[in-house]
Order: sequence, then structure tokens, then C-alpha cells
Amino acid sequence: MIKIAVYGKGGIGKSTITSNLSAAFASLGKRVIQIGCDPKADSTLNLLAGNRVMPVMNYLREFDHEPDRLDEVTKEGFGHVLCIETGGPTPGLGCAGRGIITTFSLLNDLDLFEKYRPDVILYDVLGDVVCGGFAAPIREAYASEVLIVTSGEKMALYAANNINTAVHNFADRSYAKVRGIVFNRRNVDHEEEKVREFALNAGLPIVADIPRSDDIIRYEDMGKTVVEGDASLSVSCKFFDLAELLLGDEENDE
Repeated sequence: MIKIAVYGKGGIGKSTITSNLSAAFASLGKRVIQIGCDPKADSTLNLLAGNRVMPVMNYLREFDHEPDRLDEVTKEGFGHVLCIETGGPTPGLGCAGRGIITTFSLLNDLDLFEKYRPDVILYDVLGDVVCGGFAAPIREAYASEVLIVTSGEKMALYAANNINTAVHNFADRSYAKVRGIVFNRRNVDHEEEKVREFALNAGLPIVADIPRSDDIIRYEDMGKTVVEGDASLSVSCKFFDLAELLLGDEENDE
């Protein structure tokens, strides 16, 4: 089973990357679960035609009890990707990281992984925070690998470095390891040079190079991933290439 947590600076495009990667895996015939770990609960929108799934934390607040069935806090989206959102506390109250921990515990109680038997699990994690509840996807064997999304912008690279350092510091605890960098282009000056220099210094491969694309925006306006919208586009092929690379990793490990 492939278990990947996607991290990066807030607003860098993690949800776009994650949902398109989910769609690519699903199009290749894999059973996929995507778990959005952000109070905004918008990670899976483009797999669900712009609709929302009931976030776990919202369910707990609204009904004041834990769900009895998985379908109360999940929805199947494009390619039968099972979509889940942790949600978060009431704004200004509580800790969003605690919501992730609560959600993961509940999903375990509901035997999510045993019942759905996924080939791939993707965690789309809030911002660049790798502490407390936000580190949950990379510990306790939830995820085994991390993808770091960055552009060539200064703050994106700063966050990428912090994430890589934090994950490296967890290495002796058998936590997830960084698989590589997803270069999500913003077309800033000397962008490729900056990202490649960072990757070289960090000792990390660039596993995908995603161009800035009007097609991504156009299909997101329709509530779709670009993979769903037109799988033949060159930008869609980038996501298929990444999915196949990660699948190849799994086969080589077996």
C-alpha cells in the first residue's frame, strides 16, 4: 500500500497536487483514499464536483456523538476516490492539530482501512506545520513517505526546508521519509535554478515538475481535476508520470 503525506507552504497548491494525483491513481485502476487535514475542508472539492463531504470535526460538533458508519463522514468522488476531511475546531477555539488526531482515531475505530482496503492513501496536510497533530500523518505508520510541494518563491522554499529538516529529525523514530519534491511552478524569476539548487543541497530528487497551467484553473472552476477534465493534456500526464513513479517504487520494495 502506498501511504503519502503531502506538505508545503500554505497556498502552494497542495490540494491541487494531491487531488490530481488521487485522480491519476484512480484512473490507473487503484483504490484511493484522500484525507484532507485542514480546517478549511476543501482538499477534496475537485474530486467531488465542487461539493463538500461532511468534515469529521463538524459532524462531532453538530451531532455530539461519533458517527456509526463510514458513509456519514465520507463520499466517493471521481474514480471512486474515497474522500474524507478532518475539518477543525470552531474558529478561534481549540486546536486544529487535535482535530487531525481525533479524526485518525475515529477512522481507526470505524475500521476504515480494513473495510475499504485501499491501494493508495494520500494525506493533504495544512500548511508547513510539522508538529503536534500536524505531524500525525507521518507518525504511527499512517504515512510512509512525504512529498514536499514548493515553487521557486522564497517563502515556499523556506517552508520546504523547514519541513525537510523536521522530517529528517524524526528519522530515528521510524517515521515517514521524504520521497522528493514536487516542483509546482509559479513562473518567478530564476525559478528552476532556485528549486534545483535547493533540491541538490537537500539531497532530494524532484519527482514531478508541474507547469503553471490555465487548464488546471479552468477545470477547477468546473469542480474537476485536470486529470478528470482531460487526461490527454500534457499537464495531466505529469500527474500520471508521478503516480507511475510512486507505483514503481512500491513494486521495487516488494
